[in-house]
Amino acid sequence: MFHRRNVPLLLMTALLLLLTALMGIISVPQLEGQNTSSLLLKGSVTLPGYTGDFDHFAVDQVRGRLLLAAEDHGTVEVFDLNSGKHLQTIGGFQTPHSILIRPGAATILVTDSGRGMSKLLDASTYAVKGVVTLVPGADSIGYDPKENVAYVVTGGKDVDMATSELAAVDPDTGKKLRAITLQDNHVEAMALETSGNRLFINLTQTNKLAVIDRSTMKIIALWPVRAAEQNAMVAMDEPHHRLFVGCRKPGLVVVMNSDTGAVTNSAPSPLRSDQILFDQTANRLYSPGGEGNVAVYDTSDPDHLKTIAKVPSAPGAKTGILVPERKELILAASPGDTKAIAKVLTFSVQ
Repeated sequence: MFHRRNVPLLLMTALLLLLTALMGIISVPQLEGQNTSSLLLKGSVTLPGYTGDFDHFAVDQVRGRLLLAAEDHGTVEVFDLNSGKHLQTIGGFQTPHSILIRPGAATILVTDSGRGMSKLLDASTYAVKGVVTLVPGADSIGYDPKENVAYVVTGGKDVDMATSELAAVDPDTGKKLRAITLQDNHVEAMALETSGNRLFINLTQTNKLAVIDRSTMKIIALWPVRAAEQNAMVAMDEPHHRLFVGCRKPGLVVVMNSDTGAVTNSAPSPLRSDQILFDQTANRLYSPGGEGNVAVYDTSDPDHLKTIAKVPSAPGAKTGILVPERKELILAASPGDTKAIAKVLTFSVQ
């Protein structure tokens, strides 16, 4: 016999069956940028007692070491590349920024914007082997392995100068080989092409990208970066003739034609980023942001840059290094002005 009190139960059962059937034929699309499988956190090393900002990393594959410039701490920190263990603190700096480690070289170049100037260190013992005397304010480095020349940004507003200088330096001796004065008080990162002599460098104050002939140290083009302000980072996709220019206002990766300077497209990037890292083999671009996440982009079609993941990292994790041989991305989480504990985070690249 049918009872009226069974009606709600029957309706509930019918609704559940209908929902089950619909789930079998309807797939919910994953929102672009929400996939976090491209990077997996595999290790974290804390550095209690550190304040301020870290700057850039360098890897010594031969000795299995990872070096990090602790710019506001006045030191270079040394880690075991395999275990992540903190091994040593190298003192004697004021404001170290960038580190150049060359395979097989006897020395390491560390730029320092302080009065004590940049240093050449023994690659094994880290003892100071020489002082690199340049215009004050040494910061970013670019390196040409064919010519064995390091390009160092100096000068600018941080040392009360209205102009900056790009110096070509012999990394074995520290001797300045040639230089060019740049009419900009804030010059940031650079990218060097391998098939020619061009160097692309961010003129952040005037919101331009300068193209410099490395052999003559003359500007051959000045390209405005109209899509955003505070262009500071750059990576080059040489086979596709594209430049990925990282900007901070707003957070944006701007894609430019490396032959003409034309902007082809752009994509949002995390705020407070201080580096972009390009893996040409995997067609991936990484932009770590100080707000606590890493944006991952698919660069298979660089004129249609696609955000494929936003991976949580840590507040202040805005600089890093990509180690393709180990399939790792390593980030430095700077405490800045907060009371957060400094960290080095290692991600496995999937």
